[in-house]
Amino acid sequence: MIFAEYLLLSSLVLGVQLFLHQTQRIQFVEVSDNAKIHCSSTENLEGGSNMFWYLRREGEKPTCIKSCLDDQNVSKFACKHETHSSTLEISNVQKTESGIYYCAYRYSSYLIFGNGSTLIVGDSYTKSSWVMLLVPFPHGSQVTGTANLVCVIHGVSSPVHVSWSVSGELQEQGLTGSLKAKDGSLTLINHISVPMDTWTSGKNFTCEVKFNSSGNSVKKSTRYSAAPARECSHYIVPLAAGAGLLLLVVSLSLVWTLCPSMLGLKPRTSAPPASEEHQGGILYAHLHFDLRNHKGRTMQRSAREKRVKA
Repeated sequence: MIFAEYLLLSSLVLGVQLFLHQTQRIQFVEVSDNAKIHCSSTENLEGGSNMFWYLRREGEKPTCIKSCLDDQNVSKFACKHETHSSTLEISNVQKTESGIYYCAYRYSSYLIFGNGSTLIVGDSYTKSSWVMLLVPFPHGSQVTGTANLVCVIHGVSSPVHVSWSVSGELQEQGLTGSLKAKDGSLTLINHISVPMDTWTSGKNFTCEVKFNSSGNSVKKSTRYSAAPARECSHYIVPLAAGAGLLLLVVSLSLVWTLCPSMLGLKPRTSAPPASEEHQGGILYAHLHFDLRNHKGRTMQRSAREKRVKA
């Protein structure tokens, strides 16, 4: 798409008034069917002798597949012309012929290109296919003033159709990049850039991916929300209260242990240890025993033992 726009702008630089426009942005066909891709012009195409058709497959450079001046390979590609239009007819299309088709008109030593039409042959969906929508990173978006949304389509066998809508309103097609895996599958990365105030307006942003002509599609939607920050604030008050309560309990425990008189309490004293007295070579040991009777009542008995030194 960038390729076509760049070459289309070149016509303005050259001062050429001829513009090519392809109204079919996307076309789905089944394998072995026929396909027709149209191209209209603002000027007379002079019988189409200066018309060419290019195909850009995912991850590849555009290649010329048909010059309407010659009659070679007409069984596969054929050009049909009118005064202000040209049509490429493709017979018995195959999956390898999926891609973006550009009409081109030769002006002097330059080529003027159309905006491109995407042809998708068969079903691009595989068992490993999935779609993910990535949202902007808040701090980065604030710095640049724009929000970039990315739709990642993983594990497809050929191109897909990606469209964006904001609260139900269709937007311009995003820019697509592709990565090709060793097994031949593709990962497509389609992204759009919107003003920051549009992103933060709370509108729904939807990426819709169509894999085939069945009409079924995969949609992923998102919207800007400051909810994560607000949700975190809900935990601040309880955590602060819990920390304060824990600090109070620890402080009271220390006061209770070290300075109980501050709380108006008498210090707890443990039972006196067994006393030992030496009187004239006689050792007195005071022993206390706790005895329980059968009814569970406690009786204290004192015993005194005397031992005389030998």
